[in-house]
Amino acid sequence: MVTGSHGTVGKALCSYLEQKGHTVVAWDRNSVSFTDYWAMENYLRSSQIKALYHLAVPSQKTGLANESWLVNYQWTSELAWLCKVLDVQFIFISTVMVFSSQSQGPFTVNSPADAGDGYGMEKRLAEERVFYQNPSAKVVRLGWQIGESPGSNNMLDFFESKMQEEGIVSCSTRWLPACSFISDTVQALENVLSQGSGLYLFDTNEKWNFYQIAFALNQIHGKRWKITATDKFVFDQRMQDERFPHFSLQTHLPVLK
Repeated sequence: MVTGSHGTVGKALCSYLEQKGHTVVAWDRNSVSFTDYWAMENYLRSSQIKALYHLAVPSQKTGLANESWLVNYQWTSELAWLCKVLDVQFIFISTVMVFSSQSQGPFTVNSPADAGDGYGMEKRLAEERVFYQNPSAKVVRLGWQIGESPGSNNMLDFFESKMQEEGIVSCSTRWLPACSFISDTVQALENVLSQGSGLYLFDTNEKWNFYQIAFALNQIHGKRWKITATDKFVFDQRMQDERFPHFSLQTHLPVLK
């Protein structure tokens, strides 16, 4: 089962899992409310699933008070507990944003998360809650996603919006972003199914700054964006996890050296 199945990663994950021979059920929030514990338990029992990927975020406003907290933290907590009770493998998809820009990477599984507000803080607290509720769970932190084309919430859409708003895309040579192509991310997430419990970090940026990555992407997309270098944002956001040795941005962007 996959929550957030219509999102940037969720949609691609569902497709990839089906290609690998898994039967995939997309969680329908319109049918099963994330605020109704008993409805969720009955739904999971009747679905007879073996694993649950929790990717959902509050992307569509419903008018609920504290909706971001309810989705990012409370729903995550309930699902972690239900999966423990029902013996369902629980995989929570988190974010590199659990680290604030006051810290410097490359981050490892031993780096203390320190985000003190907003989305990053909610995800950080949700991670802690997941392992409290379900010590057998898996948490996977992801970076910025890169798609094959604009049309979702990925790095290419950022370039598109900046071009529309400013006519230029300013990219720091002193920012090393955590990022990966969506096609690599879904492979890594499927691989996690057969791994042990605990925290995982998935990032395929070995050493490149944002300007280098943007320049390389611009080359393969027909130079559709006006990319310029800046040094105003300084942050090494990279994550390192030796359990994913075969993934690299360079595979998709050979111009990177």
